[in-house]
Amino acid sequence: MTTLANIVLDGRPGIGVVDRDSVVPLWDAAPDLAGATLAQALATHGAAALADLADACPVRVPASRVAWRPPMDAASKIICVGLNFRDHAAEAKLPIPVHPSLFVRFASSLVGHEEPIVAPDVSEQFDYEGELVAVVGRAGRRIPEHAAMDHVLGYTIMAENSVRDWQRHASQATAGKNFAASGAVGPWCVTRDKFAPGTTFRIVTRVNGTVVQDGDTAQFIFSLPQVVAYVSTFTELLPGDLIALGTPSGVGMARTPPLWLRPGDLLEVEVPGIGTLRNRVIPDLAAGPVADTSQPERSQDR
Repeated sequence: MTTLANIVLDGRPGIGVVDRDSVVPLWDAAPDLAGATLAQALATHGAAALADLADACPVRVPASRVAWRPPMDAASKIICVGLNFRDHAAEAKLPIPVHPSLFVRFASSLVGHEEPIVAPDVSEQFDYEGELVAVVGRAGRRIPEHAAMDHVLGYTIMAENSVRDWQRHASQATAGKNFAASGAVGPWCVTRDKFAPGTTFRIVTRVNGTVVQDGDTAQFIFSLPQVVAYVSTFTELLPGDLIALGTPSGVGMARTPPLWLRPGDLLEVEVPGIGTLRNRVIPDLAAGPVADTSQPERSQDR
């Protein structure tokens, strides 16, 4: 079992391996990993080689010295499954889907562990959603269900979050799911060899210390192998891609009255065996119209 992370140490980005309360900066053992992302490291070295590098590296630094970046590359695909928990479908008063309901998130919409998430100033309906995320470790297209887990490196956590009114502007959820820095992912990726086949995961979301979601992946409508097979039918999965697997019941929009995230709130998503993703909500510092910073075109006349 290996816990891999995108980290920044003393201003230097790269790959680290988490070892209890310390981190191994892998670029001390492999200089080519300085500045690399997890996706790049998986493509060039593979997970097993990264674990071997950590075992051979004598350098350990306290985890408190490290800043955590999302465990993905800026070019990674981030595919999310909506409405994948039976209890969440029930609270939303929506029918059980026949096929996975998919949408994508941009990398710029997600921050790392202990980084602030931004409450958009154009909405009062900023909702929390704790999710388990599969991290792709091996490329594949048209992957059959029985081979799907061979392409999964491990798991991380996402505060997927939604801007609900913007999500309902159209039949597609893109606008409500991609406000800049509105969600978070991390803190790291735990390889799947830690977990027995068929393991179910508990997902606990807390707002200011109060549990608001407490679900179990036994509620999945579509299993991870089913989702991998479905997604890889239309697009090639690549190392470092993320698949967020849906949120359990308890979301803010389903409560009476609704419970929305506000600046100052502390949002935590915990998956036992993986860790706790923790982020403070801040106001939108870019509130107001976006200034045009382009320079006026100059006349070529003299």
